[in-house]
Amino acid sequence: MNNVTSTADPEGNREMILILTPLARFYQEYWDNLMKLTYPHELITLGFIIPKNKEGHAATAALQEQVTKTQKLGPEKNRFASIIIERQDFDPPLQSQNEAERHKMENQKARRAAMSRARNSLLFTTLGPSVSWVLWLDSDIIETPPTLIQDLASHDKAIIVPNCFQRYYDAKDKRMAERPYDFNSWQDSDPARKLGEAMGPDDILLEGYAEMATYRTLMAYLANDSGDAKQEIPLDGVGGTALMVKAEVHRDGAMFPPFPFYHLIETEGFAKMAKRLGWSATGLPNYKVYHYNE
Repeated sequence: MNNVTSTADPEGNREMILILTPLARFYQEYWDNLMKLTYPHELITLGFIIPKNKEGHAATAALQEQVTKTQKLGPEKNRFASIIIERQDFDPPLQSQNEAERHKMENQKARRAAMSRARNSLLFTTLGPSVSWVLWLDSDIIETPPTLIQDLASHDKAIIVPNCFQRYYDAKDKRMAERPYDFNSWQDSDPARKLGEAMGPDDILLEGYAEMATYRTLMAYLANDSGDAKQEIPLDGVGGTALMVKAEVHRDGAMFPPFPFYHLIETEGFAKMAKRLGWSATGLPNYKVYHYNE
């Protein structure tokens, strides 16, 4: 393991990438985007964890169909080093994957605790000794630059996250537009810290809800269309829609707390845990990936 590196030139150094995706629904656009990644597929292992419910069964069947097409029937250059599919050994707290239901404030603690358990379970069973980088990629990320892996790694940061947006049809202007989607990448604020200090031990701070004004600086609102895609900002919280982590950070013990960790949970709790272990998180406000629009 001492020979494993995580460098700014992973392709040149033949570094193994582990792409991990908690999968509740299968989107063909997600898979198509994955196939377009220009990083050598023989250096990529894919790992999925899928809930054991009706939607999970459908997602597994659709995923396995694409895996067969790619790994057995497709051209060799498209084949991944390996693909691991796991099923969750616990029931999801929400039976519906409807976007509105997923984002209700009262559902957040249970939903994100379950997501943490799924992420940790997937990570602990797939992180082999040869892995250099872990790319967490949500199953509803349907558009990224094809050079996503090389671009993120080129910054040589322990934890790095792009800005996640969503394309939609603007009925007023009668044209396609885009809007920020992931509000979990942020820089902390004094009001948020004070809110946390006043909370009970089991309470969590949440971002993006009017009922809980944190006044944090949200990376989602820092995007500049004419800005430098390589611009970096320091972050205290990170979202997990597309999150690149040096494998060493996870090996050091940074995981996704399924419990309130300094009043943070899941990916935001991960950033806090990593920080306490001496690692820092970086955001790319002008480098965008796109989320499926329901």
